[in-house]
Amino acid sequence: METPRNGDNDATGADLPDTPQETPGTPATPDAETLSQPTVGDVLLAVEELWPESLAEDWDAVGMVTGRPSRAVTRILLAVDPTHEVIDEALEWGADLLLTHHPLLLKPVHSVAGTGFKGDAVHRLIEGGCALVTAHTNGDSAVGGVSDVLADAFGLHDTVPLVPAVNGLPEEGIGRVGNLAEVTTLGNFAELVFSIMPAVAGGVRVAGDPQGLVRRVAVCGGAGDSLFDAVRAQHADVYVTADLRHHPASEAREASVNGRPYLIDVSHFGSEWLWLTPAAQALENVLTDQGFTVEIRVSSRNTDPWDFVLTPG
Repeated sequence: METPRNGDNDATGADLPDTPQETPGTPATPDAETLSQPTVGDVLLAVEELWPESLAEDWDAVGMVTGRPSRAVTRILLAVDPTHEVIDEALEWGADLLLTHHPLLLKPVHSVAGTGFKGDAVHRLIEGGCALVTAHTNGDSAVGGVSDVLADAFGLHDTVPLVPAVNGLPEEGIGRVGNLAEVTTLGNFAELVFSIMPAVAGGVRVAGDPQGLVRRVAVCGGAGDSLFDAVRAQHADVYVTADLRHHPASEAREASVNGRPYLIDVSHFGSEWLWLTPAAQALENVLTDQGFTVEIRVSSRNTDPWDFVLTPG
């Protein structure tokens, strides 16, 4: 038994970076000598411009979790999850702000005592002077968000949201559906998906005829098994998402028409990790345009919870 790497077969997996990756940026304006450090509050305004809180689902918890708006920010780390390992990385690097996709406190809590892992995370961030900000379903829905990054990575065009945002632009909402430039087989498209995803233990699971033809593709970063009705309404040939549970996947196959939509189940972490680098670049661009200078990195930590998998043969 061993941990599979996406590069172990014909497709080449996209490895996580071995070291934290700084996001370069050399804007033409304003002049570098006039740039100043932003505060946490300034970064929050930039985050709101890119990923408005109004796009977040009603059940979500986004925005600032820890930190003071008046505190200066020189370094920002972006990550999928606010795990202890990621917090270690942020504090060791000297980050003043950690921006994560997943919330630390999604469910209500009655205590943040350091005796539990969430309370301990809050205390470590505060004691280390590192603010924590979350952009979750607002980061999924926004233009340039998780869903757009996935659609672009797979080469989709003429994309529209699977579920349009109630409080957003027409092009904003959960998930995306669009067309490939050319018809391909499910097997070939699955290999493309596999090659783009970061290497994780769970790999990529596929349901459908490998020789089946696909062109219209629906995507949803993270857990998307609540969107099957929208996927069918858009006549997608294949649906790429994460965390597909047995019953929703089985029922989707039973309700399929000519086998469609085919299903491709990827890592929850991996589907959202792809967004981090474009998000870091977009955040740097907004802050630079506003006259600020700050170092921004994407976390090098793989926070997928699985370590290895056993398969037949």
